[in-house]
Amino acid sequence: MDQDSHCTAERELLEAVSRITTSSTTSPSDEEENQPKAEISCQVTKENPEKDDTQDSSATLSPNSSMTTKELQEYWRNEKRQCKQIKLLFEIPSTRIVEHHLSKYVMYKIIILQTGSFDSNKSVIERRYSDFEKLHRNLLEEFSEEMEDVTFPKKTLTGNFTEEIINERKLAFKDYLRLLYSMKYIRRSKKFIDFLTRPELQEAYGCLRGGQYTKALEILLEVIGLQERLTRGSPVAIVPTLCAIVVCHKDLENPASAFEYGEKALSRLHVHTSHRYYIPLLETMITLAYELGKDFLSLQEKLEEWKTKKDPIRIFTLKELAVREYVR
Repeated sequence: MDQDSHCTAERELLEAVSRITTSSTTSPSDEEENQPKAEISCQVTKENPEKDDTQDSSATLSPNSSMTTKELQEYWRNEKRQCKQIKLLFEIPSTRIVEHHLSKYVMYKIIILQTGSFDSNKSVIERRYSDFEKLHRNLLEEFSEEMEDVTFPKKTLTGNFTEEIINERKLAFKDYLRLLYSMKYIRRSKKFIDFLTRPELQEAYGCLRGGQYTKALEILLEVIGLQERLTRGSPVAIVPTLCAIVVCHKDLENPASAFEYGEKALSRLHVHTSHRYYIPLLETMITLAYELGKDFLSLQEKLEEWKTKKDPIRIFTLKELAVREYVR
């Protein structure tokens, strides 16, 4: 190919890149499908170079290689998906007043959803003023410097149940959560994550210990999505919840669903074989695989391999481990 032809091909490819970045939904034509490879000499840099909590830029391909237009399209689709930051939005649309024996308090309904796309799996929780107050105290102990400019709505001696005060606090708590989430170290902290998930998990595990597997499963399935979003940088953190879901499905005689969630948990433990859930989960998965007619030999091999490397110790069953979680 002469120099002019080469430049023409290069310009066409660069124009294709521009079209792809603005609209990734168009399908390649037959001519583009058969287009020969050409070198791209431009240096492509990402917008928003700041890494998000879960980004791994080393895992992406560089566009500075020989690619057809079809390959470039696929590259940019993947690139746009990886560059998209996961952010959560907090809304407090309503409240309710609870009177219990001699106490009276306001419960704030918090809706948590993912921004940037339609989120059908929004999470809904309820917290009272004292829950927010406890979170604030705990965060001040660990993040005093980061919390310097964070204001917290103070208690009032009277008028706590007036519509005006409640509406003011709704807005204040919404801004408070948004500000906390904007700070990386705080949104990753156990104290912040516990505030958003622990009450529901405690209720779910209480139901599990009481043999109320349907109710426990319902709550666990509600909270697992929020846990995943909050702990994207630490996938092992949700293994106990995934295993509790396995236990519930298994005791409710839903082996296929139990196996599905067990696979999700195992995928998070493949490099964490010393984790306390690893062997009990493997043993449960072998039983489920055998019952479902799936390949259990590979799982059995992993179990035997682990046993040859470790000293024999008492291993709890998966259910025994699950019922020990969140015991007060």
